[in-house]
Amino acid sequence: MESRNPAFRGQSFQQRSGGPGYGAPGYGAQGPGGQMYGGQGYGAPAYAPPDTRPMTMDDVVVRGFATLVTLAVAAALAWTLVPTRLAAPVLIVALVAEIGIWAFITFGRKANAPMVLTFAAVYGVAVGIISHSYNDVYHGVAFQAVIGTALAFGATLAAYTLRIVRVTPKFARFVIAAGLALIALMLVNVLVHAFGGDDGIGIRDPSNPLAYVFSVAAILVGCFFLLLDFDSIESGVRTGAPEKFAWYCAFGLVLSLVWIYLEMLRLLSYFYGGRD
Repeated sequence: MESRNPAFRGQSFQQRSGGPGYGAPGYGAQGPGGQMYGGQGYGAPAYAPPDTRPMTMDDVVVRGFATLVTLAVAAALAWTLVPTRLAAPVLIVALVAEIGIWAFITFGRKANAPMVLTFAAVYGVAVGIISHSYNDVYHGVAFQAVIGTALAFGATLAAYTLRIVRVTPKFARFVIAAGLALIALMLVNVLVHAFGGDDGIGIRDPSNPLAYVFSVAAILVGCFFLLLDFDSIESGVRTGAPEKFAWYCAFGLVLSLVWIYLEMLRLLSYFYGGRD
């Protein structure tokens, strides 16, 4: 078995006694909000190590729910308590802290309850401020983005459960390449904008049809990453991954869901035009 989701890869899974368990080289690439990666896989042990029980689907559900609730509560508090004049500096601090924790979890192989929940809380602050700023201009767009994300999650889960889309090594390579391509375009757009191009290369300009295409593509890639998440979770349960692997699953799900939400937020805002 090989994990398809790069968020779940690394030597933190060298758990099997007497030899290597989940062991693989690392990875590294970041998406909007600090969310996407690509790299090598890991080989799963055929049984759980004797000093820990194997992960169950209930473990993933409970930890994933706890992580999402933490993020939602932090977002709601940031939305309510952070005044407009402090939104920009608080957002910058939250983004820097988020990237630091993300890097620690990703490269330090330290996905546990305190780290993942702290990441979710800090990430929630950033998401809450961004959502509030959009909603101030486009009233109701944040709620619509939440509904859209929930529908995307449900449709993706149904497609995976019914095996409408099968997660294969070729599919995983395609998703990772597509994610990296989107990130590269975003960076180019930022650089062009920074050096005098008012609208960058057009992928974030509501008056340019390319912006709509780009956001739809980004949402689809986020859904594809959810498929990798589901495959990793199912494979981990089937092969007896250690219980702590559930925190990596929760971490990966949050990254994919927030990626979809932020792109959904931006796409829906395009349809509001100049309305307040």
